Amino acid sequence: MGALPGGARVVLEAPRGVTAGGAAAADEEPIFDLLGIDHLGESIYGFVLREGGAGARSVATQFGITEEFATTRLEELRGMGLIARLSGERGAYSAIDPRFALRALTDRHSDGIARIRARVPALAEHFDRARTAAPDHRETQVLSNPDDVAAWYARLQHQAAHEFMAFDRPPYVSAAANPLETVVLDRGVTWRAIYAAASFETEGSWEEAQMLAARGEQARVAPDLPVKLAIADRSIALVSLTLDPTRREAVVTESPSLVKALCDLFEFYWASAIPVPSDRADAAGLDAGIAAPEGQNRAATREERVLLTLIAAGLKDDVIARQLGMSSRTLRRRSQDLMSELGAANRFQAGVQAAKRGWV
Repeated sequence: MGALPGGARVVLEAPRGVTAGGAAAADEEPIFDLLGIDHLGESIYGFVLREGGAGARSVATQFGITEEFATTRLEELRGMGLIARLSGERGAYSAIDPRFALRALTDRHSDGIARIRARVPALAEHFDRARTAAPDHRETQVLSNPDDVAAWYARLQHQAAHEFMAFDRPPYVSAAANPLETVVLDRGVTWRAIYAAASFETEGSWEEAQMLAARGEQARVAPDLPVKLAIADRSIALVSLTLDPTRREAVVTESPSLVKALCDLFEFYWASAIPVPSDRADAAGLDAGIAAPEGQNRAATREERVLLTLIAAGLKDDVIARQLGMSSRTLRRRSQDLMSELGAANRFQAGVQAAKRGWV
């Protein structure tokens, strides 16, 4: 114990079993470290306090350190106002009443903490301002405000120059109908969208999807989708963090690895989703007598293709009936007729047989 060559100081703990006269005992946690006093300093202070006074020599003997090091530690405590040096005896110190000395020391630390706390709002303002000033320089950021999420979705549509991919499913942060999409399509951007079955539970949503498909959107339907997603030019993506309708949290990212993973997720669902029939397809002649696949008697009518698409997507009968503008009874009858023609016992088999015939 003591000073190393060159004057480097070694701080050593007091031996176990030393009780420091009001300071922490060996079996207690030191508490003066909050004031910048280590365990040895706390023990020396307690020793001086308990003895009513002590010199560097007695402190060195008590704690097994050099007299020079003991003097250094006593002077540190003196500088903190905890002990005073006696004038009558060389190297002798006595404790100052802790009711005053410790209270003054803790008050100084409390004032410092209060000043730090007072500066927190100003520092936080600088932090927020820096984030707002340069959002484009961050690779990934979290959005928790619904308006921010909606604004980023619109921004990605404007930003898309070649390709836009989207998962469409509720809950929506803005109106489900997307007035910007037709503008983007008119610029020649390839737009692919996968709709969840739940997307068509609102009035007019199926007609909206078919209208967009007729304008050039490549649309498909899946029974469900895990997230809400938008990807522009395979370089920037917006993906939801929750589907809780009471919360609107999302991540916008330009991280190449994360964007690629989200593109792979989109392609995985795209491969198994059911294409949405469009009036553009009808205009091409599917309902006007185009030859059916070899070995089949006829092509599917537009109504049959729509019905099969909605059935395969997992929509409930009442939702399908509402979207097609027919009664539930009429829907059941037409569904039974269609399944009978396809030789299907259930909806899954109907989808399989319809796919084989090229009807979906």
